[in-house]
Amino acid sequence: FFVTLRMWRVVLKPLVLGGQYEYILVEKRGENKNVGFIQLNRPKALNALCDGLMKEVGQALDAFEVDKEVGAIVITGSDRAFAAGADIKEMQNRTFQECYGGNFLAHWNRVSTVRKPVIAAVNGFALGGGCELAMMCDIIYAGEKAQFGQPEILLGTIPGAGGTQRLTRAVGKSLAMEMVLTGDRISAQEAKQSGLVSKICPVDQLVSEAVKCGEKIASNSKLVSAMAKEAVNAAFELTLAEGNHLEKRLFHATFATNDRKEGMTAFVEKRKASFQDD
Repeated sequence: FFVTLRMWRVVLKPLVLGGQYEYILVEKRGENKNVGFIQLNRPKALNALCDGLMKEVGQALDAFEVDKEVGAIVITGSDRAFAAGADIKEMQNRTFQECYGGNFLAHWNRVSTVRKPVIAAVNGFALGGGCELAMMCDIIYAGEKAQFGQPEILLGTIPGAGGTQRLTRAVGKSLAMEMVLTGDRISAQEAKQSGLVSKICPVDQLVSEAVKCGEKIASNSKLVSAMAKEAVNAAFELTLAEGNHLEKRLFHATFATNDRKEGMTAFVEKRKASFQDD
């Protein structure tokens, strides 16, 4: 019986990760399989973000959130497109009543509420909802040929998943206003110069570099990483005094963890820390 049960577990594990999804591919990557990996998989539509795809992304994030092995998550698309935007065919005939009454796009925000660090690996087009999805992540790595933009104005609407807010905080008012009002795109190099992305990689190395970053993050205390992420995100919501107060309280809180004690003890003893996430 136990042998049979173990065999079923081996067979079922990949199905739990990837087999239940129609629009995305899901697995764990990294030497220790501690990086959650989500690949948008609608190649014919340039990974246009239909409602079903975003619901699946949320389901995958929920699964990685409770997986104790996973310490960071990477979201990527294809070499040609991270995501070319929201699915316009799906939106075309929606009414105001439907959008407002159903709080259209509300669940897209799940990416920004995950407690574990999320890295966007952006190749090709990241336009409209695709740019917004990337900005919901904590870190953006871009391929050399990546393009970012908010072209909603050209369709007679405006960004609806954080584009006007996150872009302005990332690149400043002038550039954000220009991009939103003209629909013009910026290159990976311009995105790096403006602070939208943290690193530019060759197209064929982008995903592996993002996973390496995820592995670095996952090697630290997952508990303390969540605290650090909370503190950094608070900088966009609070005054400087309020933010410093929160940071101090979270800093103090790390002293209640075994990982803080282990980290400092390992430093004093000149050895590598072995974090247990508690």
